[in-house]
Amino acid sequence: PSFGFLFDIDGVLVRGKTPIPAARTAFQKLVNSQGQFLVPVVFVTNAGNCLRQKKADQLSHLLGVPISQDQVMMSHSPLRMFKRYHEKCVLVSGQGPLLDIAQDLGFCQPITIDTLREKRPLLDAVDHDRRPNVLHSPEQLFSLSTVVLFGEPVRWETSLQLIIDVLLTSGYPGNPYEQENYPHIPVLACNMDLMWVAEAQSPRFGHGTFMVCLENIYKKITGKDLKYEALMGKPSRLTYQYAEHLIRAQALQRSWEQPIHTLYAVGDNVMTDVYGANLWENELAGAAAARCRSVLVCTGVYSPQPQVSLPRGDSPARAAFHGHRDFRFDPGLVEPDHVVPDVDAAVDLVFQLENFAP
Repeated sequence: PSFGFLFDIDGVLVRGKTPIPAARTAFQKLVNSQGQFLVPVVFVTNAGNCLRQKKADQLSHLLGVPISQDQVMMSHSPLRMFKRYHEKCVLVSGQGPLLDIAQDLGFCQPITIDTLREKRPLLDAVDHDRRPNVLHSPEQLFSLSTVVLFGEPVRWETSLQLIIDVLLTSGYPGNPYEQENYPHIPVLACNMDLMWVAEAQSPRFGHGTFMVCLENIYKKITGKDLKYEALMGKPSRLTYQYAEHLIRAQALQRSWEQPIHTLYAVGDNVMTDVYGANLWENELAGAAAARCRSVLVCTGVYSPQPQVSLPRGDSPARAAFHGHRDFRFDPGLVEPDHVVPDVDAAVDLVFQLENFAP
């Protein structure tokens, strides 16, 4: 094969924990009778609340084909490359087995929001029922050098408060705010999705919504923009570079000597899957793959029927830009190369375009 697939998961293969029927049909076409993939495939998800192996096991069960963790790319996977932060004491935000995820990525001293709250109980004051009854004596001084945002947390008010505390005290939460310290300590963020699709009829808040809250609170307090050391997950260039590396590694492992010329990014979200694929296509001069084509399915965030009536002359993307603050709006970047009903139709389309007969 001279092409490979980058599959999104939520809205393309599953909705919440429910598999989309077309997914099993599609993947039977992608493997041979021994269960080996006929073309290189990487699952590129903006989820970040579990380890790659767990996601691979879930996908194997849902799709009925064997999938290895080397085929799975979480939003936080590129953090393996950020070795200069791995020895530092970092605050991690999100949900799931955060410490396991952080340590698997190489971080040696991760501290969760819950642990920070236990060390500094006076800082979490929004929920009156969770305020400490007895004043604690101050503990030994400790410092945090970096904030890592893996994904949306559960108690937003606690995470928002404590992350702001860390940023405004240069990593010494509990100290008075020092607004003159700008820029703040580094922030690494994964998954910028404003919304994602589960079993509900309408999209749900994603980590991008949490980031909007954090950015606006920081700016309201300081008058300055919160700055990110790096943004990971679709549509960032880092993510597609790493995914392309995994595609090439698969081809090498299978001894496929023909170069991979085209990657097909199959997704359900115009602002992440399509925008990211098109953005990367524009920057592919230095990459091994020659082209990246976006294939939009209609089983997730994207609906072919506009949900909101717009003023005459306005496009949906122009009326409400759902991308992250640090990404420019460009109408050309949200135009998919192909629109198909579901992932099974996407596989059929790509096989036809590539003249590929399994």
